[in-house]
Amino acid sequence: MNMSEQNTPSAAGAHTTNNGAAGTETSAPYGSTAPRRRTRIHHLREYKRRGEAWAMLTSYDTYTARIFDQAGIPVLLVGDSAANNVYGYESSLPITVDELLPLVRAVAGAAEHSLVVADLPFGSYQASPEQALHTAVRFMKAGAHAVKLEGGRRYADHVEALVAAGIPVMGHLGFTPQSEHGLGGYRVQGRGDQAENLLADARTLQEVGAFAVVLEMVSSDAAKRVTGELEIPTVGIGAGPECDAQVLVWTDMAGLNTGQTPRFVKRYAEVGNELARAASEFASEVRDGQFPTSEHGFD
Repeated sequence: MNMSEQNTPSAAGAHTTNNGAAGTETSAPYGSTAPRRRTRIHHLREYKRRGEAWAMLTSYDTYTARIFDQAGIPVLLVGDSAANNVYGYESSLPITVDELLPLVRAVAGAAEHSLVVADLPFGSYQASPEQALHTAVRFMKAGAHAVKLEGGRRYADHVEALVAAGIPVMGHLGFTPQSEHGLGGYRVQGRGDQAENLLADARTLQEVGAFAVVLEMVSSDAAKRVTGELEIPTVGIGAGPECDAQVLVWTDMAGLNTGQTPRFVKRYAEVGNELARAASEFASEVRDGQFPTSEHGFD
């Protein structure tokens, strides 16, 4: 099935509801102006059941959100990777809730069909389930449809509290960037004896209600095992081809990031080179008096 057809209004029809019964999604009550078909968390589980892989991309602004939404990307992640890709920090650790909230509003406001997931940044949820709930509520009020947090069994109570409050939660295991110092840097996870811990964390996240789990920089064998044993989807990034879905940071995927890219990234375009060419041509035409011309002015 074409994913963009699945989620566009023209593909209206019966969708599986949260309780598994067949039903047709209608417009929201209380003043909604028009129904819009959107990817929901139960659709992602249905994709797994049918063996249909799906894609997730990061997005931090209105324009990329609209483009990716129209391209049929089912899930957009407003990631704490905005720390590097928007604010220019060296890691994801410095970014704050207040810095991420405007990005969530921009993406959620532009995406008509994609499920928008917001990352809970470092320091905004670790202290307690109550802190996690407070932070997650702020993101949901900004327009997010779900949140993502890093960590396994130690955060079971946090995930359970969010789910109980009606907030969908995506987990994140393997290499967790917010814990890079504790993990000893950028190291592949899930090898050898680590595989059992990874599986135990994944099972716990499923048990407490997470709707999906990101597996980052995990050995392919471990990722395959986790994917096979979970009922909820796994989303791989550097975790091999056996995950139910794949996610990339869009600036890596499209070649806007001109620095070194991780081994697991495939560049599908060279947007950075094209922007540099366009900017150079603009500057040259201004300098040479070729722009603007009379056609760009008013009488």
